[in-house]
Amino acid sequence: MRRTFTAGLGAILLAAISMYADDALDSAMPVRGFCISAPRPAAVPRFIDFIDHELAARHVNTLILRVDYNYQYQSHPELSDKGALSLADVKQLVAACKKDGIHLIPQINLLGHQSFHTTDASMLRVYPEFDETPWVKMPEHYKWPNPDHLYCRSYCPLHPKVHEVVFAIVDELCDAFEADAFHAGMDEVFYLGEDKCPRCAGKDKAQLFADEVTRIHDHVKQKNRALWIWGDRLIDGRITGLGEWEASYNHTAPAIDLIPKDTVICDWHYERADLTAPYFAMKGFDVISCPWKKASVGVQQAEDMINWRHRGPPEIRGHLRGVMQTVWSGVDGFLDQEYKGDPSKTNQWTCFTATFATMEKTAR
Repeated sequence: MRRTFTAGLGAILLAAISMYADDALDSAMPVRGFCISAPRPAAVPRFIDFIDHELAARHVNTLILRVDYNYQYQSHPELSDKGALSLADVKQLVAACKKDGIHLIPQINLLGHQSFHTTDASMLRVYPEFDETPWVKMPEHYKWPNPDHLYCRSYCPLHPKVHEVVFAIVDELCDAFEADAFHAGMDEVFYLGEDKCPRCAGKDKAQLFADEVTRIHDHVKQKNRALWIWGDRLIDGRITGLGEWEASYNHTAPAIDLIPKDTVICDWHYERADLTAPYFAMKGFDVISCPWKKASVGVQQAEDMINWRHRGPPEIRGHLRGVMQTVWSGVDGFLDQEYKGDPSKTNQWTCFTATFATMEKTAR
């Protein structure tokens, strides 16, 4: 009897300690995220196993899946990739995340990233009339820099028909994912307000960017969904010295004072742990720091976020929400080459494990 009682008391104490530790982690780092492209159908079971045994085990509580056109849209089937996810595939992902207590958020790249290198994405391939820069021809062999300053194409935010298509697929995807938030991308927008565009020419680029963010924000909010975006276009790349990739050279930065304050900002810096998250917080935005493949950067971002939340002014602490690991390769490539690869190499997996270990250690 005494042994049974002691064993039972021990289990209760362990459960209480675990609960206290989880509460401490939630307090120190409310958002503990992971962002990756959505798997193809054949990889769904394997990816769910990864969610169960790796993400949940490391207390990831937010998962952003970059879906784009990897879904069998019924509203616009002409946009769907060949061999895209079915509704049944998505529901498996939804069920896995619900079971593991993970907040699942789908993403479609909007405004920018409508092409990559020599290939248009589905939106401009099917609807070329939406192109902000139709006079820029795709090169046979892509290189950077190039005379057209072509990185990725944009759709024209003032085309009268573009949002009929955009909002239809956003709504359909969010419904399929049972999502209460949507990530619209909107990073690295190099083409906006171009002089040859018959609709955008001469217009203020910050206002154009802010209007598009606000338009998407207001649409998803109608169904009680939050809008998440990347934050680089809201930082002045020249003043800060951050350059034209992690910040803006094309005068969109003033949009930070024009967009809705309940937009969640994903603040990515990959080469250094630049201290821009408090800037967004001081502007009234919830912000999440995002590393990529340098473990030292992810570790520093986690330490900074915990310190800011602990020592920062009360007025901004609540806006500093956490850290999200980004993965910029497909699910199969990531799982085969990095997750199962050489742990001594600096890559997305080692950055993830080091960053999340730091969260656990520092927070508790």
